[in-house]
Amino acid sequence: MNESYASAKPYFYGTGRRKKSVARVRLYPGSGAIRINGRDIDDYFGLDTLKLIVNQPFNTTDTVGKFDIVTRVAGGGISGQAGAIRHGVARALLQVNPEYRTLLKKAGFLTRDPRMKERKKYGLKAARRASQFSKR
Repeated sequence: MNESYASAKPYFYGTGRRKKSVARVRLYPGSGAIRINGRDIDDYFGLDTLKLIVNQPFNTTDTVGKFDIVTRVAGGGISGQAGAIRHGVARALLQVNPEYRTLLKKAGFLTRDPRMKERKKYGLKAARRASQFSKR
């Protein structure tokens, strides 16, 4: 599935965020193919748990294999990117059918995870990590 094919058809859109990652998700009616930054999901995510995270909204709403996903994701690490894609897919599914809201809300897929990296403080090596204490 190339980008020209993707932009020609009507789609449902959702933006997902997690930590520093931002995912722009498009859902096309299709067979369940998932493309992330032009690559297949098996190519992009090595871990099965991350693939599972991306597919969770479909499992919750019983829409597995009904939509193709084309997404652009930037920033953060792979775990944050998987969470951002899940958030975007859940938001896009709301455009498909607003009745999915109760299911997705109960599962917690519509809530933007507010946890962010804590800032580094002066005098310390990291956010809370201090230099090792020496008695002598």
